[in-house]
Amino acid sequence: MYWEGLAIGLFSLGIIGFGFFWVIRMEYYLGYLWWPYPLLFGIGIIVVSLFVANAGWSALLGVTGASFIWGATELKEQAVRTELGWFPRNPNPKPQPPFVEIIRRIKAPHL
Repeated sequence: MYWEGLAIGLFSLGIIGFGFFWVIRMEYYLGYLWWPYPLLFGIGIIVVSLFVANAGWSALLGVTGASFIWGATELKEQAVRTELGWFPRNPNPKPQPPFVEIIRRIKAPHL
């Protein structure tokens, strides 16, 4: 029997579930303007997955990278959900990301 497919499926389920958690926490503590950083991190992980010889590890890295890219697109949506009162708002001021003026000029992506 080959258990690799089952392991990849369970890992995918776990990393997608973790994606929900980190998007909510990141928007709460940092705000949606930090979206380029998880996007670039996800792209970086996918690029690394292209150079991994083992298909199983490459797949796990690809799923992880795709989850971070998806999360980057969800940060703005999470901010909207917070505005609607679906999630608690952080009363403390949020730190501005590096290059905030450039980021403000770019429309936040969404799927």
